[in-house]
Amino acid sequence: MKKMLPWLITILLTLIVLAAFLLVNQMNKPAPGTEVNAAVNSVAEPEKLSVDEIVKVTSTIDDIKTNLSEPDYVVVIDFAFQMDNEASKEAFDKIKDYKIKPIIIKTLADTKPEELTGALGKDNLSSKLLNLINKSLPEGKLIQIDITDFIMTTI
Repeated sequence: MKKMLPWLITILLTLIVLAAFLLVNQMNKPAPGTEVNAAVNSVAEPEKLSVDEIVKVTSTIDDIKTNLSEPDYVVVIDFAFQMDNEASKEAFDKIKDYKIKPIIIKTLADTKPEELTGALGKDNLSSKLLNLINKSLPEGKLIQIDITDFIMTTI
């Protein structure tokens, strides 16, 4: 038995080192879906504009009040939408009440309260809305969505 003890210790240490190596490699892998979020964020980076240019291409939707996926939670939220040019903003303003607002309400209706907590939750909501709204725009491109006011409460 005394002759086998060094072999057993060596095998055991080798297994521990191997397990630690596999765990470190597994933890360093990006989470599923982060590649998509990174791609959305890199595409959605707005170029630097002056204050007057930002005002010319930005539209707002205020006071959206709706329930979340859990009916006990209500959210009141305001958005600022930055378009790629003035013509896009004019087209956006024409359809925002009957085309854009329903997209926002449906998205919020499928959202859990935990998904809206913190800056990351609000960024994820903005990214999701950016993709959905860009698909429905007749012309131009939405390049940034900012949440300008946010209240979430229980009923």
